[in-house]
Amino acid sequence: MTSGLKTPIAAMLCACAIGTCHAQAQDSDDAFLPSPVRTVSTMPANGDQNLYGVAFVPSNFPTGSGPLKHGDILISNFNNSQNLQGTGTTIVRVPAVGSPTVFFQGNAGLGLSTALGTLQYEFVVVGNAPTTDGTSATAKQGSLLVINNQGKLVQAITDATIQYPWDMGLIDEGNQAIAFVPIAVTGTVSRLNFQVSASGLKLLNATIIGSGYVHRGDPVALFVAPTGLVYDFQRNLLYVASTGDNAVFAIPDPVARTLDAGTGFVIYEDNVRLHGALGLAAAPNGHLLVTNNDTVNPDPNQPSEIVEFTKDGRFVKELSVDPSPGGSFGAAIKVNGDQATFAAVDDNTASLIIWTLPE
Repeated sequence: MTSGLKTPIAAMLCACAIGTCHAQAQDSDDAFLPSPVRTVSTMPANGDQNLYGVAFVPSNFPTGSGPLKHGDILISNFNNSQNLQGTGTTIVRVPAVGSPTVFFQGNAGLGLSTALGTLQYEFVVVGNAPTTDGTSATAKQGSLLVINNQGKLVQAITDATIQYPWDMGLIDEGNQAIAFVPIAVTGTVSRLNFQVSASGLKLLNATIIGSGYVHRGDPVALFVAPTGLVYDFQRNLLYVASTGDNAVFAIPDPVARTLDAGTGFVIYEDNVRLHGALGLAAAPNGHLLVTNNDTVNPDPNQPSEIVEFTKDGRFVKELSVDPSPGGSFGAAIKVNGDQATFAAVDDNTASLIIWTLPE
């Protein structure tokens, strides 16, 4: 394990020129979005549904003593079998070959959100954003859950700056880690600095680094709030997909800043192709991919879209994961040598769509 925050995990590396969006013609020559090759049903035996978070098990994650293998995909479920939001308790493991299995099943009272990631100390970290009855009016204090590679809960981390963790971006540096967390109930983004050891995570400090994003309760989406995050190591920017603003912003110097940057500045704002910007992922070609949940600026002719764009705000390509609205949500990308794997949720069918292609 290494010390010092020097090089964030490869899945969060991105670098391109930054600017305000100018919607232009599609450029398919350098597009990343491919054609799907595998669709996997992810509903566990207890009936949990509304899959939210997507995360790959990376090559630096020790796998000898647990069920997880490099390249596995983890899925967090937000709803229970009654389809009540903020009540799902399971994380499903999708292996490269074979059927999905339940990696973690917590007790009632949880609501596992889009916040999902791994640390090389053999931990899976997931956001807990619970409700009492599936409505935003009954949202309860949330936390970050730390789970070991055996699928056992190690600890629950609570703090005033966590409240209701809607998504998460992790920088993993062995015995230190940073979690960027958007908070649904306040429309803010928190930075949490941790010391990491074999016994778990110790919260060293927490800072609000972004605020002012549209946030509100919603009968369909539970909350409309800032969600997807991607950290750009070379530019030292944190990209934030804000559903209610229907735009992607950038917060400067997110790793070291001590003051709130507000919303930051706009990277991509496109009312033709954005319909509730939600999940965010960095493609290996240097572009960003944003999912649309269709709660804001919906277009029946563009349901459940994933949009690819450059970091200078140029539209590249889009694809639909489902013919009905509301299917597009979490997404993640893993690069292994000369091959990239892209996994995205189809929430309408409780399934994961997986693309594999040369980088």
